[in-house]
Amino acid sequence: MSRRLLLALLTISLLTASAAAQSPDKKPFQVGAATANITPWLGGGLVGNFGTPPPAKYVHDELYARCFVLDDGNSKIVLVVNDSIYISREVLDDAKRQVTEATGIPADRMLMSCTHTHSSVSARWPNPFQPGKEFTEYQQFVAHRIADGVRCAINNLQPARVAWGTVDVPDQVFNRRWLMKPGTELFNPFGEPDQAKMNPGTSPNLLKPAGPTDPQIAFLAFETPEGQPLGLLANYSLHYVGGTGPNHISADYFGMFADRVQQLLGADRLDPPFVASMSNGTSGNINNVNFAVGRVKRPPYEQMRYVADECAKAVCGQYERLQWHDHAALDMRQRELELGVRKPTPAQLEHAKMVLADPDRKDQFPHERNYASKAIQQLESPDTVSVILQAVRIGDLGISAIPFEVFSEIGLELKARNPFQPSFTMELANGGYGYLPTPEQHELGGYETWLGTNKVEVQASTKIVDALLQMFAEMK
Repeated sequence: MSRRLLLALLTISLLTASAAAQSPDKKPFQVGAATANITPWLGGGLVGNFGTPPPAKYVHDELYARCFVLDDGNSKIVLVVNDSIYISREVLDDAKRQVTEATGIPADRMLMSCTHTHSSVSARWPNPFQPGKEFTEYQQFVAHRIADGVRCAINNLQPARVAWGTVDVPDQVFNRRWLMKPGTELFNPFGEPDQAKMNPGTSPNLLKPAGPTDPQIAFLAFETPEGQPLGLLANYSLHYVGGTGPNHISADYFGMFADRVQQLLGADRLDPPFVASMSNGTSGNINNVNFAVGRVKRPPYEQMRYVADECAKAVCGQYERLQWHDHAALDMRQRELELGVRKPTPAQLEHAKMVLADPDRKDQFPHERNYASKAIQQLESPDTVSVILQAVRIGDLGISAIPFEVFSEIGLELKARNPFQPSFTMELANGGYGYLPTPEQHELGGYETWLGTNKVEVQASTKIVDALLQMFAEMK
């Protein structure tokens, strides 16, 4: 073999080795995490209950946008969990726009959800189908701070390992919808009979819960190649816990879980700071009260701490069993799904007009006047709405993103049928359009199915599940 040919072959070999070393598959898996404070100023209304929202007078614990950025060498995805009851799609779209303009990450690679804490100030429109012409001051603030948090997480990107796991915590989740004994009178705000009742108390008329619960906490964990914790993103199908002090702003048990995980993992005061988060799963019909036995009244925040502590200990107890991966393939799909906006029936519309025409009329049915106004709002809304659905793959794990308060049956079906395991659903993701019961639960009635609480067509959950499973199938 001539010297010239030998040199040529050697050169080709070196170039091939160099190209292989620089191929996307050989790039290190990276993770960055950061938080951004989204605590509102005092004076705003604390939403989440009936009646006039009470003004915020005290900050018990700060609210955050908890941000994670993952990079597999080919592309990046962004996951954000916000300590907020709801954030309208348009506000989150603006946050994504700011991130894209600053970093180039496309908006359809970003998943932004809310925890649904009931002790926060709203960043949503009064009617999700009719956005305002301008953002409120707080909406502007939230969008900017979320974008800042994501950009900080990008700045914190570093080589990392990833693991995923699950653990069951069944003692903290209860179906809050109950079927009542035959003969029990139940009516919706329009005087129509119901079969199920939300939060029925410890009534002697209780028959049985109207649906299942999902006891599973699924989670993602991130650490440096040397084993230093970087972040943890968990998911649990528990609505919220509540039990704050009067007029208090609080992240509820979601924030306490994050704080407790950091403590249990010995991850305090790291550089960059460790970030933990608990996202809300499919908890539209789930809460922390077992109405079969009732719940002992506790001082403010005690029940939150109890729930957060049990969840954090369960998750951290799985750490020694985790299988860590130096690399995990990332993929993500986004789809706009058009759904019909629910309208009042002729009878409901007539009832609503009758109620609103008499300002002195006292409610004869639950929240009658409130829902009469909601019926008119639904009537005046557009006939359809386009919502964002997302499917995310991280290694073998799958994440669904749905912009509703989702019933547990839907989450359980998605877990059972998802080709990626484990899997979980983040609700109130990329906007919020009310409750999402199944068609079967619609037949039972109850608060979550009332016109105005539920805002879209009865078959919406079926269409959403089908669309998500199709996206996961494409990634498989």
